[in-house]
Amino acid sequence: MSRHFIFSLTGLAALAAGGGAQAQSQALPEIEVTAPAPSAPAAGSATIVTDQFGAITRIPDEELRRTGGGTLGDVLFSKPGITGSGFAPGAASRPIIRGLDNNRVGVVENGVGGGGASDLGEDHFVPVDPAASNQIEVIRGPNALRYGTQAIGGVVNSTNNRIPEQVPARGASAEVRSAVTSVDAGTEGAVLLDAGKDTIAVHADVSGRRADDYRVPKYPYLTAPDPAAMPFATQPGSFNGRQPNSRVQNDAESFGLSHIFANGFIGAAIVQTNALYRIPGADGENNRTRIDARQTKALGKGEFRNPSDAIDVIRFWWGVTDYKHNELGLGDPLNPATDGVRQIFTNKEQEARAEVALNPVDLRFASMTTIFGVQGNHQSLTAPGVGSPGLFDPNDNARVAGYLFNEFKFGATTRAQIAGRVEHVRLNGMATAFPADFIGVPGALASGQRSPEYTPGSVSFGLIQDLPWELQASATAQHIERAPKPAELFSRGAHDATGTFDIGDPSLKVERANSLEASLRRAKGPVRFEATAYDTWFDGFIFRRLTGNTCSDTFDTCVAGPGGELNQAVYSQRDAHFRGAEAQAQWDIGPLANGTFGVDGQYDIVRATFSDGTNVPRIPPQRVGGGVYWRDSAWFARVGLLHAFAQTKIAPQETPTEGYNLLRAEVVYHTVLTPNDFGMREATVGVAGTNLLNEEVRNHVSFLKDSVLMPGAGVRVFATLKY
Repeated sequence: MSRHFIFSLTGLAALAAGGGAQAQSQALPEIEVTAPAPSAPAAGSATIVTDQFGAITRIPDEELRRTGGGTLGDVLFSKPGITGSGFAPGAASRPIIRGLDNNRVGVVENGVGGGGASDLGEDHFVPVDPAASNQIEVIRGPNALRYGTQAIGGVVNSTNNRIPEQVPARGASAEVRSAVTSVDAGTEGAVLLDAGKDTIAVHADVSGRRADDYRVPKYPYLTAPDPAAMPFATQPGSFNGRQPNSRVQNDAESFGLSHIFANGFIGAAIVQTNALYRIPGADGENNRTRIDARQTKALGKGEFRNPSDAIDVIRFWWGVTDYKHNELGLGDPLNPATDGVRQIFTNKEQEARAEVALNPVDLRFASMTTIFGVQGNHQSLTAPGVGSPGLFDPNDNARVAGYLFNEFKFGATTRAQIAGRVEHVRLNGMATAFPADFIGVPGALASGQRSPEYTPGSVSFGLIQDLPWELQASATAQHIERAPKPAELFSRGAHDATGTFDIGDPSLKVERANSLEASLRRAKGPVRFEATAYDTWFDGFIFRRLTGNTCSDTFDTCVAGPGGELNQAVYSQRDAHFRGAEAQAQWDIGPLANGTFGVDGQYDIVRATFSDGTNVPRIPPQRVGGGVYWRDSAWFARVGLLHAFAQTKIAPQETPTEGYNLLRAEVVYHTVLTPNDFGMREATVGVAGTNLLNEEVRNHVSFLKDSVLMPGAGVRVFATLKY
């Protein structure tokens, strides 16, 4: 089924939506306090439901459809404490949580790792499609340990129905999602089909997105300003109203099948994801830089409820990923006619996880519920390059882990949770001995095979106390250990798409983080809010620092200062201190025109320094925002402004970034139609304006922020139709 068919089908279905509807409430997304999946029980399960031990951001389906966005980073960009890497419209735009990214933020789909190579480079896309998602949640605190210690910052979990967990109530259902965007002449759409009978349920979906170079304000752009002389220096020139080389097209298809039985289900799915996108910026356009990516993923999960008197539920997840992308561009700058593969990345990964939840045990002073699990993972990575030594030779890593959760309910108002995880990690790869100044020398450098092993251990403690006025207070304390990833150990070559020459350090030690977090929240009533403060001390924080050297395609070309086309970036390790706060609130002020009028607000800040007081690089700026909304049984409307302050607390080789204002307005209409055998059951249509002030917006955490602007003013029209 082609993307053109999806868009045509959506348009025809939109015309079919008619009057005579029974209205359904269009709810404002409220602050959640329940536990994230997969801890939450399936229908009919007696499994415990824990309260919110760590801050959780949850985006339900109705908000996903309104927000739009081709990547997880786009969807989460404006949420308190979260932003995106913003490298390219079709690239990763990986979520950045509290200033932590890549190897400290896990990305999973239905509880299984997303695969791909997005943690190896900001230009690599995340093969998790928001268009097919029914909910996205960001999990922090003790629950994040079930996914691995590579999630110090948190876990982004996208859930959908690709592996059905129940037979559709009406035997079959269909959903069509579509949107058009003015800022990039973009079209996107998805068709989701579910059917089943007796004990068999099936699911199929297809989605696609296509967009041209997006429009930007006609403002000059930065080129390595001198912060002391002119904090926000510019040079003549402009984007001529568009961001060069920012086109994107992608598609995804999946098919899933499940066997449903009285006490659970077991199912599997196969997902194919394809993407072809450009790397924006003048250099990207001059070299026609683009990435052609493919991923095939098979995944499965199952649940067995009440298998014995002692066991409440057994769950398992597994996934197998085959990923490859080619970085394309000019093969010979002196001969523009040549064009071909500049770099290749592959990832073959296998993962399995299983856990058992026991029935509660009465300890007299508390009721205790225990969950224990095991997890294994194997990954083989290559980045051989074409006509050059490449970023790193083939390497592989294997992980095996066990984890344990004990939850204690001391009474109706007090709960505690203790979680622990132990991993054993073994990596194999080729390491190179570089000179201390990282300046190129003639001839080949000494290289050899290295096989470091690590055994990180982590523990987390959480406490929840219910208070008067429906308030809830929580506190967590964590000690998290993380083993280095292959790119941090073995990198030693050019990465053209990011414009860097990356160098790893095979002597890196286990990274350790000690964290405290406290929250106060209220999730019911006309006033709802959540406020969180946190403090994290890193022992041996691993980061990629710019040395000030530049290189061409091989190390012998690396020189001090400018001269090469690639900035040299070296993985290093230092003690660091992260602290910050985030808050969000909603106040339903009162009735207005048969509906409810209210205001909302948000705030976030993160400050990160090394032990000597210098700044950690690429830390998001402080932000504050708010808006007004109105809703009734069918309509929802909101106007909001998000202000990001200038980021001047920068690391060496970084440049400051100006602040910006993002003005957004949206109107949504939702209706429930009279049910019939073949017709439409629900329809949601809406329009949203983004960056309505047409501001010049630069994302400070992006490696390309000096030459790449975020999209200018645009309008998004969307529709979701359910049959």
